[in-house]
Amino acid sequence: MSIYQDHLAKRQAQESAAVELIGFLAKLVANNVRILFFGERISLSVADILTKHANAGLDVADTLALARSLDVADTTIDFGQAIQAGKAAADFTSGQQLPATDVVLYGFGRIGRILARLLMSRPASDKGLQLKAIVVRPAGDDDIAKRASLLERDSVHGWFEGSVEIDAANNGMIVGGRFIKIIHASDPSEIDYTAHGINDAIVIDNTGKWKDEAGLGKHLASKGVAKVLLTAPAKGDIKNVVYGVNHKTIGGDKIVSAASCTTNAITPTLKVLHDEFGIVNGHMETIHAFTNDQNLVDNHHKADRRGRAAPLNMVMTSTGAASAVSKAIPELKGKLSGNAIRVPTPNVSLAILNLNFEKSVGTADELNAFIKTKSQSPQWQEQIDYSDSSEAVSTDFVGSEKVAIFDAKATIASDNRATLYVWYDNEMGYSTQVIRVAEEMAMNA
Repeated sequence: MSIYQDHLAKRQAQESAAVELIGFLAKLVANNVRILFFGERISLSVADILTKHANAGLDVADTLALARSLDVADTTIDFGQAIQAGKAAADFTSGQQLPATDVVLYGFGRIGRILARLLMSRPASDKGLQLKAIVVRPAGDDDIAKRASLLERDSVHGWFEGSVEIDAANNGMIVGGRFIKIIHASDPSEIDYTAHGINDAIVIDNTGKWKDEAGLGKHLASKGVAKVLLTAPAKGDIKNVVYGVNHKTIGGDKIVSAASCTTNAITPTLKVLHDEFGIVNGHMETIHAFTNDQNLVDNHHKADRRGRAAPLNMVMTSTGAASAVSKAIPELKGKLSGNAIRVPTPNVSLAILNLNFEKSVGTADELNAFIKTKSQSPQWQEQIDYSDSSEAVSTDFVGSEKVAIFDAKATIASDNRATLYVWYDNEMGYSTQVIRVAEEMAMNA
């Protein structure tokens, strides 16, 4: 057998195993089992299954053997971690069912549409988060058609992998075979969600219009709303939650903030570093993709510098991400400063952390090894990814559902000081964290 035939035979065997595996994974998904592979979602496609196994150096046949023997429901299984640890079917039991929870997206901008994509890309189920409605401001007769098109086509993330149809008769969209009501309103006080069959809903406000309890409390005054989740840093006593770090503090809170994309990106890494080495102080600089609040061409803007053309300039601006970290890690209060530079790219940002520690972090290689171990641990694998490619650039991380990607090749470390570089898809990675926070709120109903 030639080398070509040998590799072909091996590939065919792997593809056959992957096809069979998809059938067993589909049955688990139908039982509300969340399937991961070292913290990443497995799509039910041969290419994705083979790629993930090849990158991890694992055999599809081993995953298939485990999947065949599983009979569980309402739980999460990380097949990568399970195979690596040599776990058997007896090690897994059925978990706690996430109750069916109505969800309303208040606003349908960049984050709103990514949230809709993530929610509607999940297998159809009568359990868990149920996207029932999207609230937008009143617009023209073709408003729903335009919004459906924006959901279906995206210049950054490409085509939505699912069907999007307009249901004009019912003022809504059918996405992936599921109906979503479009509600036109200028203020939460105008809406009675119960009139649309929506009850005890979590409203995810991604407009940024209200950030305090008085403003966000308007949602709670609407019939059919139980809780509110803000996709921006909150003001006052509202908790700023970074999933994986302080999400267990939510409890029965009715209004919660998922903080900012940058706060979510840096907080998990800062948490593992502080727990191990003790952060004395430091500075965070985010090289951030431009956002919709900037101007395409030079024009008046209420904020300093942001009136200058975003596609043509690096724009210095402020960020509250560094100080917001202390809401998730109180021990770091007053220890971090921060600033931001908006750059002419539409997505994926980079946080640079200059830190001083109580203990020595050793060399760059030693610090990288520590972060790599943490990124592969069950506790942090969904938040922190690890890149050791000397060719990696920002577009490589478009679509990453990890909230942070640690760039090992850029690490600078010596004794008690280090400079670390953390990439993040400020749309997709952050939206994934928002959904995790929403699920935690639903569990605390």
